[in-house]
Amino acid sequence: MKLVVQGKNLEITEAIREYVHQKITKAVSHYQQLTNEVDVHLSVARNPRINPKQTAEVTIYANGTVIRAQESSENLYASVDLVADKIARQLRKFKEKRQGKHQYPGKLGEVVEHQPVVEDLIGDRQPELPEEVVRTKYFAMPPMSVQEALEQLQLIDHDFYVFCNDKTGELNVIYKRVHHGGYGLIQPRNNNGHTNGKAIHTNEVIPQESSV
Repeated sequence: MKLVVQGKNLEITEAIREYVHQKITKAVSHYQQLTNEVDVHLSVARNPRINPKQTAEVTIYANGTVIRAQESSENLYASVDLVADKIARQLRKFKEKRQGKHQYPGKLGEVVEHQPVVEDLIGDRQPELPEEVVRTKYFAMPPMSVQEALEQLQLIDHDFYVFCNDKTGELNVIYKRVHHGGYGLIQPRNNNGHTNGKAIHTNEVIPQESSV
């Protein structure tokens, strides 16, 4: 298993590297047959108003699936402990889903609710872009179904997930509907002026960890 440790605004000392290696290796020890590469990104916020400001982020590439977890605290070692526990839970969930698919093939049913199309999203406001790109990520985007994208979203510790729809070949965004429950799907408008935008609701209740 390949484990890469990177840092931002801090020096990755031998002590830090050894601690990360020990904690993350232990967290993934039962899932090494699923794990190809583990990337650990440690960072310290320079802005003193940001609290907590020491962050540990772990990204695991597991046979074509990306599993991600992030934790922050006032102590870098504590952040590593927290993220190691979280990534172990994510891996356990991923393994259980894989085993469930083998035992009970087939996909969960989906209840789809069409949403009205909003013609003007910004009104009289002027669109603004950030002054600088803080961080750039590159990752493979193989075509997948909406159900597969939903499973990915539940593994990456984010509120949304961008994917290539295997039926249309277009980029879609699936996201958590925090206030109303379930999930939403954003699709590009077709040439005929219609959209396939939908809200997807599943039988599984996922804890909402952040608000939009």
